Amino acid sequence: MKITELLSKDTILLHMTGSQKEEAINQLVDVLYKAEKITDRDAFKTEIEKRENLSTTGIGDGIAIPHAKTKAVKEAAIAFGKSVSGIDYEALDGKPSHLFFMIAAPEGANNTHLEALARLSGMLMKVEVRYQLLTAATPDEILDIINKYDKEETQEPAAGDRSNFIVAVTGCPTGIAHTYMAADSLKAKAAEMGVEIKVETNGSGGAKNVLTEVEIENAIAVIVAADINVDMERFKGKHVIQAAVADGIRRPEHLINRALNQDAPIYSGTGSTAKRSTEKAQRKGFYKHLMNGVSNMLPFVVGGGILIAISFMFGYNSANPHDPTYNPFAAVLKTIGGGNAFALIVPVLAGFIALSIADRPGFAPGMVGGMMAASGGAGFLGGLIAGFLAGYIVLLLKKVFIGLPKSLEGIKSILIYPLLGILITGLLMNYVIDTPVAWLNGEITQWLKGIGQGNAILLGVLLGLMMAFDMGGPVNKAAYVFGTGLLANGVFQPMAAIMAAGMVPPLALAIATTIFRNKFTQEDKDAGKACYVMGLSFITEGAIPFAAADPFRVIPCNMIGAAIAGALSMAFGIGLRAPHGGIFVVPLVQGGALKYAFAILIGSIVSALLIGILKKPVNAGK
Repeated sequence: MKITELLSKDTILLHMTGSQKEEAINQLVDVLYKAEKITDRDAFKTEIEKRENLSTTGIGDGIAIPHAKTKAVKEAAIAFGKSVSGIDYEALDGKPSHLFFMIAAPEGANNTHLEALARLSGMLMKVEVRYQLLTAATPDEILDIINKYDKEETQEPAAGDRSNFIVAVTGCPTGIAHTYMAADSLKAKAAEMGVEIKVETNGSGGAKNVLTEVEIENAIAVIVAADINVDMERFKGKHVIQAAVADGIRRPEHLINRALNQDAPIYSGTGSTAKRSTEKAQRKGFYKHLMNGVSNMLPFVVGGGILIAISFMFGYNSANPHDPTYNPFAAVLKTIGGGNAFALIVPVLAGFIALSIADRPGFAPGMVGGMMAASGGAGFLGGLIAGFLAGYIVLLLKKVFIGLPKSLEGIKSILIYPLLGILITGLLMNYVIDTPVAWLNGEITQWLKGIGQGNAILLGVLLGLMMAFDMGGPVNKAAYVFGTGLLANGVFQPMAAIMAAGMVPPLALAIATTIFRNKFTQEDKDAGKACYVMGLSFITEGAIPFAAADPFRVIPCNMIGAAIAGALSMAFGIGLRAPHGGIFVVPLVQGGALKYAFAILIGSIVSALLIGILKKPVNAGK
């Protein structure tokens, strides 16, 4: 079955509106309902939301694939939606989603339907496909693009005794999209690395490409990238890497390298493997909680920062009624952006960290703790502490009151948790946290505001190196969180350096594929065109496919160019109040938009030239 038998003109929405996940879901459900693909709009939406509650279907790279399998579906169908400006879909990479495929599968969906959906999932892993879909102007163009890349997959051959052969299993709760995207991501990366792999998919139509006993025996390790229970007993005695299905999509190289190095305990059903998995989940939990706070804080920083920057266009002191340049509208903009949106940054950060840890009962104590950090001068650092403190205090309260009679269950969330959570968090913030953290926060802020030219350039170099090192990974995110935290303290130069450096890697690859055409394949050159858009939009991850294919040349070259961009931005004294937006916020920077654009351009050109010099022509090998 062709994908376009499930996707038709009447289920294509080229211009989605709104900016929130709920709005996106409503629009796509409406498209399917109006096309008479579903019989009960509310029942279908409920199943979509149930799937989202298990884990977000915003997989990153600007893609979201909400899906459900239910009797409310009249016939299998796909709704496509596009938002050029992007919608906050709680994606795995924390960035807006632009391309949406809502999959509606009936309870009796046959294998041909599911195989078509699997091909769609794999297709979206290609950068050039995403770029073409994003720039398509008509439903016919969308259908042509899908048809162009809709090809049947051949069955993988069984494995013999191979020293670099690994096996994997993927599976997600509904078995429609993530299962196959993780499989395709692992297979594509293995092919790039010269590694032989066989991947079993546990989709809604049952297990496909099932691993045989001989293949498991001959494999040097097993990757299980699944959010569902899979048959693990067959892997006894093998090194087993257990990960979320999202890791299969986002971090295939990491998983494959671990398998090659047998960096996992031997699976025995219980014991050390379970302990290792629990410890890993706890390590990932801290990062997840932090990113939940940061991602929910960002809209306040972006919106508030841009409004403040616009107010400065009337004059730097135009919001001051005692200044000759005073403008009433500029004053209103600064009040909205600075006095209100920016005032909520730290409380929102703390509240959503606590919410991630302890669910809804943690939100109020986290918000109050964050407000106390903001008003007490503890700032961003205090907000981080308040969020984790409130979250774990509420978790402790849940354990303390676990023995309450069921008749009193209702008062826990309404009375006990908010009352005691706010009280204990507030007391600790007031008597223990605020004063020392406020002092430390003040010292750091003063040092950053007073650093000399040489130290400022060194800071720009360091931030640039971090942004380009793993392009969206933990090191990149650490630099980004550092910059956004300083915005709350009134330090704006590091954020400008961070954004400049983050724009360099994709722009450098775009330029390199344009100039040094004989050193890239046609597929690379197509992906390079998409990198222009991603680079200008501050989507550093656009360079990942190139870095994954040739890390020892691409990553160092990108780091050099990013470091130059960061250093120039700091040397020019450029300040930026909005932590996202790329080229769209360049006119709003403090210190000279042309200088800032120059810093980004020079960094990108340097990286592009280095990549072009170091890479060999495609027909000469790597």
